[in-house]
Amino acid sequence: MPRFAANLTMLFTEVPFLERFARAAAAGFAAVEFLFPYPYAVGDLRAALDRHRLSPVLHNLPAGDWDAGERGIACLPGRTEEFRAGVETAIRYAQALGVPRLNCLVGKTPSGEDPARIHATLVDNVRYAANALDAAGLQLLVEAINPFDIPGFHLTTTAQVLALLDEVGSPNVRVQYDIYHAQRTEGELAGTLSRHLARIGHVQLADNPGRHEPGTGEINYRFLFAHLDRIGYDGYIGCEYKPAGVTEVGLGWMTALTA
Repeated sequence: MPRFAANLTMLFTEVPFLERFARAAAAGFAAVEFLFPYPYAVGDLRAALDRHRLSPVLHNLPAGDWDAGERGIACLPGRTEEFRAGVETAIRYAQALGVPRLNCLVGKTPSGEDPARIHATLVDNVRYAANALDAAGLQLLVEAINPFDIPGFHLTTTAQVLALLDEVGSPNVRVQYDIYHAQRTEGELAGTLSRHLARIGHVQLADNPGRHEPGTGEINYRFLFAHLDRIGYDGYIGCEYKPAGVTEVGLGWMTALTA
């Protein structure tokens, strides 16, 4: 039976962020994830998790100037010290909140830079993060993002992420497999999950088109949920979608597609 984690950055946006923990618990979620905890005090986040008996399963490393359009800095030459400082900040939050894994958004390919320098920067930064998180008892994830939602994102396919992980050479870094992004870029969802299950550390979902609830688009989620059970995936599935309406009204898919 799949276990679902509410992505509080995407769901329950009808209320301010710190009020979404209560809404998630009331909707039946036992676990949550979010993109970035950094605008909030650790104590406030910890209190919300404890008050509503929620397990935090994931957040991201700092990703640069999000409001200015940055989507990670791991592949950006000249930002290494900033990246490393962000890793330390992320570890501090994760340890205080009890988050077991952190995702690295690698960023958009910078224009005008030597591709070899970009690649070397990325490998060095991911290796640094993998080692730092390992020492802290945390797991690092890296994900591919489709080029329609984020044009210019440096990693767009599962194969690219796996090749990066091979070069980094750390057992502490795995794939964050986002079904929505994979469907838009490459398809072959069930086969990819089967072939690379041992290297997948977390799964996220949304349907396509629209990035709305499962069951609203072209992806056969009833099949995929059963498939994940069959192949032995026992982690959480992050619900990182945009509700088509009021969040709670759209949650019927969780029972309809898993019965």
